Amino acid sequence: MSDDTSAAIRETRKDWVVEHREMYLESGGAKGHIMDITPVGGRNFATHCMIKYVGRKSGKVFITPLCYADIGGEVVIVASKGGADEHPAWYLNIRDMDQVEFQVATQAFRGTWREPEGEERQKVWDFVVDCHPFYANYQASTERQIPLVMMKAVEEIPVFKASDATGTRQF
Repeated sequence: MSDDTSAAIRETRKDWVVEHREMYLESGGAKGHIMDITPVGGRNFATHCMIKYVGRKSGKVFITPLCYADIGGEVVIVASKGGADEHPAWYLNIRDMDQVEFQVATQAFRGTWREPEGEERQKVWDFVVDCHPFYANYQASTERQIPLVMMKAVEEIPVFKASDATGTRQF
């Protein structure tokens, strides 16, 4: 998939993503965790988390909602950017961080993160694609290997609020 095609997909989903993020934040996670994403190629009972991170260039705080899967007690997110040829900004930002903050439904955590490798990566990838089949299409549309990020909770923190973010996600 070209970056232009990826940009067109992101533009189409832009309003939905913004509305989803606002709903998740305004409800404290009571809404937005489970969503029907069949219009964008997902399942009708898809799980979503939010990650909070600091921009490596701007120093601003961003909150981004993402589909996730849970495997072996770790939350797995996918740095797909809709199959674009470059990594999403959130992934580039958390690569520079020792820890990550994430929220699943009404619980938020500070935790560690890692990228699975080798056989483990393939096992995790297969599981994520089973949960969210559109990721297979995204991988087929780019030559880069789409990164997987596995997050493990270390301590509970307050749920995210819209006022926590000092930056606006770029689409």
